[in-house]
Amino acid sequence: MEKMFHTPEGVRDIYNGECEQKQYLQAKIRNIFHNYKYQDIETPTFEFFEVFSREVGTTPSNELYKFFDRDGNTLVLRPDFTPSIARAAATYFLDDDKPIRLCYQGNTFTNNTEYQGRLKESTQMGVEYIGDDSIKADAEMLIMTISILKEAGLKEFQISVGQVQFFKALVAQAQMSEETILDLRKLISNKNYFGVEGLIRKEALSEELTNVFLNLPQMFGGVEILDKADKLTSNKVALEAVERLKCIYEILCEKDVANYISFDFGMLSRYNYYTGIIFNGVTYGSGEPLVKGGRYNSLMQHFGKASPAIGFGLNIDSLLNALGRQKIDVLKEQGGAQ
Repeated sequence: MEKMFHTPEGVRDIYNGECEQKQYLQAKIRNIFHNYKYQDIETPTFEFFEVFSREVGTTPSNELYKFFDRDGNTLVLRPDFTPSIARAAATYFLDDDKPIRLCYQGNTFTNNTEYQGRLKESTQMGVEYIGDDSIKADAEMLIMTISILKEAGLKEFQISVGQVQFFKALVAQAQMSEETILDLRKLISNKNYFGVEGLIRKEALSEELTNVFLNLPQMFGGVEILDKADKLTSNKVALEAVERLKCIYEILCEKDVANYISFDFGMLSRYNYYTGIIFNGVTYGSGEPLVKGGRYNSLMQHFGKASPAIGFGLNIDSLLNALGRQKIDVLKEQGGAQ
């Protein structure tokens, strides 16, 4: 009997015109990275397990592809570039305490069967801006993301911006247990108002804290949401987080890209290493965000050298899928391959 060879579940071959479009799109994006003065870096496809451990706050252990080397060390295929870049930056770049801009491209691997239709191997491109805690650095990430999606050919998309610091300040004030915080994070992320209400009513919280937590699942929309957040709490750290968003928005208005921005205080990433703004980019024709990013000022400390940082990752396969569903030909839109 003739043998049939095919790819495992969750991975696929890319060939002919689709492969040509993908490579051309990657070249265009890489050129934008370089225009913003980001330098290329390559990290290994697999790393020691500790780089992606629970303490780092990245992908859950049961979603990692794990294996052993001949010395018995546990290795994993990278599920996420940020911890790998942070490890490399702490090793090679931070001795002179100057900000560094790094960009990358490669594949990530997630062993998850819950997301039907989502690939287990996907191509990602992104940047990490390390050593700068400024509002301008936050704004640069959003402006560059918008530039990339426009350059790819998208005309209708939205960048949703959240603030992890706002949520973390409130749960710290409420003195919640780690288990309660985890449950609350999931409920708010899923916009499950009734679930949040059921959990919060069990906690002995002040009227102000109860009110702000009950509002979080519904706190998304335009810039007016920032004023609403200001009025909901007197927590100093939370208010500082809101003020930072307002300053970022002013820069985006100056750059005439604020129309692509919305705000969502209920956006709470599954990656626990984020400490400040987080954001994702969405468009119609894609069931998941095309780009995800945020500030992670505590992650570098895990690798021995504390430094503020921010970055984002762009899922190239999701972007191509969205472009295809919107009938946007990458080669035609850009005038054909050069």
